[in-house]
Amino acid sequence: MINNIENQIKNFGYISEPIPDGIDIKREIRRMADEKNAVLLGHFYVDGELQDLCDFVGDSLQLSQQAAKTNADIIVFIGVHFMAETAKILSPNKKVLIPDLNAGCSLAESCKTEDFKKFIEKYSDHIVISYVNTTAEIKALTDIVVTSSNAKKIIESLPKDAKIIFGPDKNLGNYINSVTGREMILWDGACHVHKQFDLEAIIRLKQENPDAKLISHPECEKPILLISDFVGSTSNLLEFTKKDDSLKYIVATESGILHQMRKANPSKTYIPAPALDSTCGCNDCNFMKLNTIEKVYNCIKYEQPEINLDEKLIKRAEKSIINMLELSKKLGL
Repeated sequence: MINNIENQIKNFGYISEPIPDGIDIKREIRRMADEKNAVLLGHFYVDGELQDLCDFVGDSLQLSQQAAKTNADIIVFIGVHFMAETAKILSPNKKVLIPDLNAGCSLAESCKTEDFKKFIEKYSDHIVISYVNTTAEIKALTDIVVTSSNAKKIIESLPKDAKIIFGPDKNLGNYINSVTGREMILWDGACHVHKQFDLEAIIRLKQENPDAKLISHPECEKPILLISDFVGSTSNLLEFTKKDDSLKYIVATESGILHQMRKANPSKTYIPAPALDSTCGCNDCNFMKLNTIEKVYNCIKYEQPEINLDEKLIKRAEKSIINMLELSKKLGL
């Protein structure tokens, strides 16, 4: 059985064992999690039924904070690979699992280690700030990691004359430059989800729904941000819809967050902003959607696939994440 599981992970990136007939899969996942002292951490962008299974659901900053303080023996990260890596860096002595090793990130893939290393060598007197959507190797080359929730405040906390490199998301970097007055040097990367929103279709939606507010993630292209009523991180968008008095929103980020918005305020209407060539009228992250309830079940049952990182890499990468967590705490984030 062990060799079979290892072969499945090697060939597919996940365990494809069939689920026994008649099993209450959700109840069994929770039973195994309790028995193994495993915590289930999920991102806002995975399917709603998985969010509801988790012990904690949040954005990248919140999940990093949870991973750093958990007393669990096992962390099951229902998200994408860089998030599970971050959890392993923060909790190197814990077993960190991910349901599907193929759950990557287009933004992280847009920033290759050797290319980024050459890039920052051109600006040796600059502080290197990297978005959390990066590999452990990029974090090891970074001074401070940030998320969309804390990037603006962390950058504003640095001396005004500080020279800064920001990567890999150029859209987020441009947005931060515009709201802080900084002139950070930007790496040219992007998230495939936020890059593909259809501006013309969104404008039509606004015209058809004049009572709706357009709320957007700062990873979106600049023209969309310019016509938005509110711009913020995933968790900021959720909080805005909770506190704002409008009853309808056009939401320009990954559609998974609509599950939490509807749970918080079911009487309001949430319209996913459409992507270019979208057949569903929404914009999903195909990597996040690789997480399924069957894969989560097998992941906990067999405690595989596991995230393993070299100890030296963990030591080099943890400093930038710890700097973020310490600055976030200092700034009240």
